Amino acid sequence: MLSVGPYRFTTQDSIRTLGNLGGLWSTMTAGRTSARTDDLERDLRSRLSRSTGAAPAADLAELGLAAQLALKNSPALGEVLADVWTTLRAASDALRADGQMPAQVTGTVVQLSTSGGGVPKLAVPAVDVGFRGVVGDVQRVRVHHGRPWQALCIYSDEVIDELRAEGHPLERGSVGENITLRGLPWDQVRPGVLLQIGTVLAHVQAFAEPCNSNRSFFLDGDFQRMNADRGPVSRIYATVLQPGHIEAGDAAILEPTVDGTIDAATGASIHAASVIPTAG
Repeated sequence: MLSVGPYRFTTQDSIRTLGNLGGLWSTMTAGRTSARTDDLERDLRSRLSRSTGAAPAADLAELGLAAQLALKNSPALGEVLADVWTTLRAASDALRADGQMPAQVTGTVVQLSTSGGGVPKLAVPAVDVGFRGVVGDVQRVRVHHGRPWQALCIYSDEVIDELRAEGHPLERGSVGENITLRGLPWDQVRPGVLLQIGTVLAHVQAFAEPCNSNRSFFLDGDFQRMNADRGPVSRIYATVLQPGHIEAGDAAILEPTVDGTIDAATGASIHAASVIPTAG
């Protein structure tokens, strides 16, 4: 087990994070322009090339896959993981500083959902959230879930309404989201943005891939209907920057104003590139 700041990664988590680097980066930067983010990408590519022996001209997707293969049993895995993890956050911050994030919008938490494993997740009135996600919530298939950047699964109530209008028999919590939000422009809730939900601060990091376990909630089993390739219909995954408490009815703020206390409490732990091996 490796720890980067407050985040714990198994070896499987680590190599799968590296293998997903191309997608994590490209979905965050798509349609956004930042010279500082470009510099961060170039420098990360150079470091990954040295770590893996891959061609310097390789893109981040190729380099992430090369790192996944080359570093699985290497003592350098933790160092490279920390580098990738902190650079992803730094790139998001650079995009924000360069005005590439959406305007602040406030929505509402309409449902919180948990389960002991599998779907559907069932409504609960309130949850406590730690760096690993909702306390007491369980992912049945750990190989595909549970990495720090998948700590929270969040979905749009308006998208659920749209899918139900098409005849898909899903409800809030059916497709495994922990938090169902209403009132946010879902095309803008995409990798890179921050969300303040209750007292929890989260960093959206990925679109959630549609899963076969969701097949029964879609007409003709078409669970790919919520693939991000088909528009702003995907669930999203988020990293927890500040743990806290959420209740149904709480505000959910897209791109909140982050004060110095939150920034210091999270930025110090995230940007510190210390990697601590832990037992387990």
